[in-house]
Amino acid sequence: MLATLFSLSAALPASVSTDNSWINFDVTSLLQNFWPATFDGLTFGAIYALIALGYTLVYGVLNLINFAHSEVFIMGCYGVVFTLTSLGFGPNAPNLSIWAIIFNLILAMLVGMVFSVVTAFVVERVAYRPLRRRGASRLAFLITALGASFSIQYLIFLVRGSNAEPAVTMFIPTPIFQVFGAIIDSQQLTIVIAAIVMMVATDQYIRRTRVGRGIRAVAQDPDTATLMGVNKDRIIVTTFVIGGILAGAAALFYVMKVPSGVIYNGGFVLGIKAFAAAVLGGIGNVRGALLGGLLIGVIGNYGQLLLGDSQWTDVVAFIVLVLVLLIRPSGLLGQTLGRSRA
Repeated sequence: MLATLFSLSAALPASVSTDNSWINFDVTSLLQNFWPATFDGLTFGAIYALIALGYTLVYGVLNLINFAHSEVFIMGCYGVVFTLTSLGFGPNAPNLSIWAIIFNLILAMLVGMVFSVVTAFVVERVAYRPLRRRGASRLAFLITALGASFSIQYLIFLVRGSNAEPAVTMFIPTPIFQVFGAIIDSQQLTIVIAAIVMMVATDQYIRRTRVGRGIRAVAQDPDTATLMGVNKDRIIVTTFVIGGILAGAAALFYVMKVPSGVIYNGGFVLGIKAFAAAVLGGIGNVRGALLGGLLIGVIGNYGQLLLGDSQWTDVVAFIVLVLVLLIRPSGLLGQTLGRSRA
């Protein structure tokens, strides 16, 4: 037995350590930077949550995962960058009044929403509707969604190339107040408050409006909803459009947080994390997307500090996701869109 262990140890490559010295738990760093990491994680988590709502809404209505939603988001990022670049924004923040900056940001967000909505609309019409009318299997939808995702990626690659877009700095973050010694700046406050307001508005829209009742009806029983006079195709298109609007808003906040992060395949990893957030909170649950996004953002930052390397951010977040799903497979909130109360 010992001889076998020694032979296995000798067979290991020189780059692989046989002890645990490559894992260093820096608890001191986590404790010292706990609150800054928390608030920064909430900022990223708010962005994840907005993107996660697109996954949640489509899954709630169609019981399908729209893996092309990450490209809906990245198209919104390109719309934001193109708009701000045309307005004179660059690596350095322009010297404008606060009202001029707000106007330009709103304009950029609206253009980003248009880019995302158009992309979402095309994906629904080209990739989903023909399959839905033919009664295709879920596997066919999954493969088509992945194909649409890669097609959009490489279409952007052909047009814009493999380099990231030039950095666009919208404004210099200024400290607003302190919480437990952590400085909360204007950028963090803007992203978190605006994202939460949009998510609450989306939740209330789905719960209280006629269109929202139609979305819930189709999510619960599409055949009965059709018999009751609900236009299922129109509801599905509306769901994709709402997801596109939220993705366009997330695009503005992402460019605000990561000025040079827009690249043709940049939505893939972010989309996977947003999908993980939707699953963590409860796929098909609007409020679950908010909770899951915030948790993924915070937990990832904690893992980075604890393990001392930013490469662990995603690993820790996904490990927590797996552990939660082992205990509660339906996610933390677990309620599907079709069962939401009015």
